[in-house]
Amino acid sequence: MPYVNYKDEIIKVTLLNIAIIILLFSSPVYAINIISNATADTSSLSVSQLRRIYSMRQVYWKNGTPIVVYVLASKSPLHQQFCKEQLRLFPYQLDRIWNKLTFSGYGVAPIEVTSESELIKAVQSTKGAIGYVENLSEAKDVNVIEVTD
Repeated sequence: MPYVNYKDEIIKVTLLNIAIIILLFSSPVYAINIISNATADTSSLSVSQLRRIYSMRQVYWKNGTPIVVYVLASKSPLHQQFCKEQLRLFPYQLDRIWNKLTFSGYGVAPIEVTSESELIKAVQSTKGAIGYVENLSEAKDVNVIEVTD
C-alpha cells in the first residue's frame, strides 16, 4: 500500500482554497486606455510620443490641432497606474515637469478633473483633448488610441 502524507495533502487543499477565495473576491483589473477627441485624428502613439504629450513637450496633433491634456489627481490610483504603466514614469516625476513648466512660464499644466466620468465628458467635448480611462463602457464618441513600443 502506498504511503500518503496527509499533512501535505491538507496543505495543498488549504492553499488551493485560499487561491480560489482570493480570485473570487479580488476586483477585476482593467487595462488603462488612452482616449482622445475625434479631432485628434490618430489611432496609435508610441510610448515616447505619449510621454512627450503628457510632459507638455508636444502641444499639437499632426493635423495642427492644439492638444488639451486631461488628468486625474496625482494621488488617484488610476493616475499612478497610468504614469507607471503607460508613461513609464513615477507620478512625482510628472508633477515636477509640470511644476517646472508652470512656474517658469514656459507652459501650462494639464487640466485636472475629479473623476473618470468627468474626464470622459471633457475629452468628448474638447477639441484636441486626450485623457486616460480604465473602463471604456462610458467612453463613447472618442478615439481609443493604441500605445506601441
